Amino acid sequence: MTLPVKAPILLFAMLTALLPQAGRALDNSACLDCHADKTLAKTNGAGQSVSLFVNPTAFTNSIHAKHLCVSCHTDITELPHPDQFTAKAVSCAQCHRVETDIYRGSDHGKAVHKGMSEAASCKDCHGNNHYLLGSRNPASPVYRTNLPKTCERCHNDTAKMDKFNLRQSDPGQSYEKSVHGLALLKKGQMNAANCADCHGSHNLHKSTTADSKLYWKNVPATCGKCHENVYQTYQRSIHGQGVQAGVRDAPVCTDCHGEHTIAAVRTEDSRVSSKNIPGTCSQCHASQRIASLYRLPPNVTTTYAQSFHGLELKGGNPMAANCASCHGIHDILPSGDDRSTVNRQNLPQTCGKCHPGIGTRMRADFFQVHAPAGSGSGQPQVANVVAQIYLIAIVLIIGGMAGFIFLDYLRKARAHMQAAKAGDGEIRLTKAMRIQHHVLVVLFVLLAYTGLVHKYPDAIWSWPFRACANGSYLRSLIHHICGWAFVAFFLIHLAALFGTRKGRGHLRDLTPGWQDATDALGVVGHNIGLCKQPPPHRRWNYAEKAEYWALVWGSVVMTITGAMLVFTETVLRLLPKVWHDVAQVVHFYEAVLAILAILVWHLYWVIFDPHAYPMNPSWLIGKTAPQPHQPEPPPDQAEPPPDQAEPAPDQPASGTDQAASGTDQAASGTGPA
Repeated sequence: MTLPVKAPILLFAMLTALLPQAGRALDNSACLDCHADKTLAKTNGAGQSVSLFVNPTAFTNSIHAKHLCVSCHTDITELPHPDQFTAKAVSCAQCHRVETDIYRGSDHGKAVHKGMSEAASCKDCHGNNHYLLGSRNPASPVYRTNLPKTCERCHNDTAKMDKFNLRQSDPGQSYEKSVHGLALLKKGQMNAANCADCHGSHNLHKSTTADSKLYWKNVPATCGKCHENVYQTYQRSIHGQGVQAGVRDAPVCTDCHGEHTIAAVRTEDSRVSSKNIPGTCSQCHASQRIASLYRLPPNVTTTYAQSFHGLELKGGNPMAANCASCHGIHDILPSGDDRSTVNRQNLPQTCGKCHPGIGTRMRADFFQVHAPAGSGSGQPQVANVVAQIYLIAIVLIIGGMAGFIFLDYLRKARAHMQAAKAGDGEIRLTKAMRIQHHVLVVLFVLLAYTGLVHKYPDAIWSWPFRACANGSYLRSLIHHICGWAFVAFFLIHLAALFGTRKGRGHLRDLTPGWQDATDALGVVGHNIGLCKQPPPHRRWNYAEKAEYWALVWGSVVMTITGAMLVFTETVLRLLPKVWHDVAQVVHFYEAVLAILAILVWHLYWVIFDPHAYPMNPSWLIGKTAPQPHQPEPPPDQAEPPPDQAEPAPDQPASGTDQAASGTDQAASGTGPA
C-alpha cells in the first residue's frame, strides 16, 4: 500500500505540534512545581526520610541553573513520574569526564570505589549539586579562601581520620597558623598556597605514592610553581642535584621548612630562622649514617656549636653567623666547587659580609671555621702547641693552688681538733655513733654518686665508668652492694633503737615536741631582730631532730622503692605498671632531695657555720671545740632543766648530758654533728 504524498507532511506536522508540549513538561519549572515544596520527601531503603526539596532561589544562582534538570537526571522522561519510580543516582562523569577519570585514580576516588563512606566525593568538596557554585565564586566551598575549611571538615575530625593512620593530626589548625595560611586567610593574599596547590585537587595522592605532588622527588617542583626562582637555584645546588640523582637522603623543601607548619623566616618559630637553622641542618649533618655514607665531614654540628659563632648564637645573638650565613641557603655547593661560598677563593667575600676589610689572606691560610678553641685536628700546629702549653700551665698552677690550700686546710683542721680535745667542748657523739656516721657517709656518697652516673651517663662526673670496659656493670654492682648494705645498716640501727634501753632513751630524746617548734620560731625571730635572746641550748635541738627523722623517712622510702626496682618482674606481676613508674620517680627525687639537703643544710652547720669552721670535729673526736665567747644568759631567761645542767669539772660529760656551749651557738641552731 502506498501512502499519499501528503501523509509524511501530515505526520511531521503532528510531531511538531507535540514537541512544545513535551518540552514544557520536562522544563525546570515543571520539576520545581513539585520539588519547591519543602515537605516533599521519600523513604529510602534504610527506612529514613530523605528530603526532595530544591530551593528555587539557590538553584537559580548555581552554576547548573542554565542546564535542564533532565540533563543530569537522564532517566526522567515524563511528568508526573510513573508509579514506583525511583530515580537513578546522578553521575558527574556525564559531563565532567576528564575530571572524573582523574578523580577515580586518586586516593579519594579509590576509597569511594571501595565503599569507604568517609572518603570525599564530588559533593563533599563542591557542595550540593543543585546549589553548586563556580570555584571563582567567593561563596563556593572550593573558593581559594574557603578550601582550607572545606578540607578541615574531614581532616580535622581526628576520630574519623585516626583509623586511616594519616601522618598528621589536625593539619588544618597547623596550616592556619603557617605563613601560607596567615597570608591567605588573614591578609587575603589570593596567590598564597592552599591545600589544592600542594596536594592537588582531583588528582590527590598520599605523599608516599610516586604520582603524588608531595612525593619527595616531586616536592621541589610543587613548591617551584610559586617559588620559581628559588626552585631554579635549588636545582643547581648539591641538595637539588642529589634529589635529581634519586638520593632519598638529600633534603627537599619540606625537610628544612616543614609542611603544614611552615613559618615566615623572620619569625622565631620558623625552622629556618637564624637561631633554629643549626638544629634544622643537624637533622642530616649530625647523623653518623649520612655522614659516613656520603663521606661528609663528621661532627660539624658539634664543632660549630662549640665555636665562637655557635656559642654566640646559642647565647641569644641572632646576628651571629649560622650555617646559611656561610654555606648559603638554596644555593649550597661543596667547598671544592668554585661557585661555593665556602670555597677557599671565595672566603674573603663570604666572611667579609660580617667582617669587612679582612683582606685576602684567608685564601691561603689553613684554618677551619668550625674548629673550637683549644687543641685539635682542625687547628694549625702553632695553635695546638700554644693550647698544649696553656693546658700544662693550668694543671700546674691550679693544681699547685689546690695542693697548697689542701695542706693549709689540713693543718688548720688538725689544730682545731687538738684544741677541741684539750678544751671543754660539748660531748656530742659516742664512739659507736661516730662509727655509724662513718659507715653512713661512705654508703651515702657511693649510692648518690653511682645513682647520678646512671641517670646522667654523659655528665663529666661519669667519665670513670665510661672509661671502663664494663663500666655500666661495675656501676650497677657497686650501687646494688651499697644499697643492700644500707638496708642492713638501717635495720641494725632500728633494732638497736627499739631493742635496747639506751636506744629507747635516745628515741625519747629525739622525739619532736612543741618546744622544738617554738625554738625554731625563736631562732628565726632572733636572727631577724624580733627577739633579743635566742632559745636556750638543748642536747638535741629542733634542727638535729628534723634531720634525723628526715634520714629515717628517706631510708624507708629508698628501701621500699629500691626493692621495687630490683625486683621488677615481681612488681609487674603483682601490681599495675604505673606503680613501677611511680617507684622510679620517687627513688630519683628522694635521692635528689637528700643530696641537696646534705649540701645546703648539713654542710652549713658542720663546716660553714662561723662557730664550727673549719669543721665541727665531733664526727671525728666526739666533741665540739670550745666557743671563744660565751655571754651570760639574760636574767629573764628560764633556767635549763636539771638533766641539762653542766657537769661538774671533775666529771666527764656523758652522751646525754648537756654541756653549755654558749648562747651564740644556740642562736645558730647548733647544727647536726
